[in-house]
Parts: sequence; structure tokens; C-alpha cells
Amino acid sequence: MLEALRDELWELHLELPKNDLVRWTGGNVSARDPETGYVIIKPSGIRYERLKPADMIVLDLEGNVIEGDLKPSSDTASHLYIYRQRPDVGGIVHTHSPYATAFAALGKPIPVYLTAMGDEFGGPIPCGEFALIGSEAIGQVVVESIGDSCAVLLKSHGVFTIGADAEAAVKAAVMTEDVAKTVWLALQIGKPEELEADDIAQLHHRYTHVYGQ
Repeated sequence: MLEALRDELWELHLELPKNDLVRWTGGNVSARDPETGYVIIKPSGIRYERLKPADMIVLDLEGNVIEGDLKPSSDTASHLYIYRQRPDVGGIVHTHSPYATAFAALGKPIPVYLTAMGDEFGGPIPCGEFALIGSEAIGQVVVESIGDSCAVLLKSHGVFTIGADAEAAVKAAVMTEDVAKTVWLALQIGKPEELEADDIAQLHHRYTHVYGQ
């Protein structure tokens, strides 16, 4: 079932360790099939280099397993909660990428110090409150805290990103860690200045409506 989407999701999972966003078995990517509404997600506790497309779990939005023999990710309930609340979301990524998670450890959002942040996020990367893994609680914090951004930090935990599809969500996760690292480095030198709101809006509009083919 949904073989093409399984293949794509498997390939996107490999982007997480390649971009230093996860270690060992942490993190996950999910995708929503626009035709069936089913969600595909990584199985729990499987190392990335051992994953196969056939390992991916297909579920409905209520968490019933449609296809798959392995246990789904421990973050599944939160992914499904986000999908139910945000019909515009087609992909979700969770990572513990180190620089972004350092801000999360302190419960701090990442202000817009960089044009790249204006481009991709259109504003600061917010930080939500702490929530325990295993229920919908994390998903609730994501929905409550993410606003118009495609990324949110969770206090003392890590990063969640969303997108119109899974590839967009993975890109947002890569960019979150990239800007977090640059901001952290800048903070070692001094105190950078935040960009003006009008400039951020112009950057984001150009990036989302003009940039690219």
C-alpha cells in the first residue's frame, strides 16, 4: 500500500542522519497521503541504516494500523493530533538536532537575526512548553505554539517541523538546525540585532512567491 510514498519517506528519513539532525534511533518523519488521508510513519527504535520502505507503518488519523508489522514511532499520537488539527499539513519531522535543541533546553525561541530565517520561517522560531512523550501532549503543544511558522522548539526536548509535504518538513528541519547553529556562533561573539518586521515580511514574501523555478 502507498509504495511510492513509502519509498519517498524512507529516502527522507536518510536525510536526517546525513544532515546531523539525529543520532542512533531518535527522531522521525511522517507523511499524509492526500488521497486516502492515511499517515505513514517510521517504526519505533529502528536504526536509520537498517530501515526499509516496507518497514514504514500506515495508519489512519485515529491511530489504527492499516498496514505494517512493526510498532509505530512513540511520537505517533502527537503526529496524528497535528494532522487532525492542521489539514494544511502533509508532513511532520521531529529531531533532537543539537544546536536547535540547545535553545529548547533553555526554553528560548530563536529570534530573527538572519535573512535566511526571514526567508524560510517568516518570523522567530517559537519555543513551546515541556510535554511528555507517548500521548497527544506534544502534538497539542506544537499546535498551540507554532503559529505561522514551519518550526517550533519544545522545551527540554527538541524540534518539530511541518510542511505541505514531508520533503518540505524535512527541509524546514535542516534549515532550523542551520540557523540555530549560526545564531549560537554569533552569540559567542556578541549580541546580534534582530531584523525589522517589515524586512522579515519582504524576505519571506520574496522567498515564498518569487524565489526558485
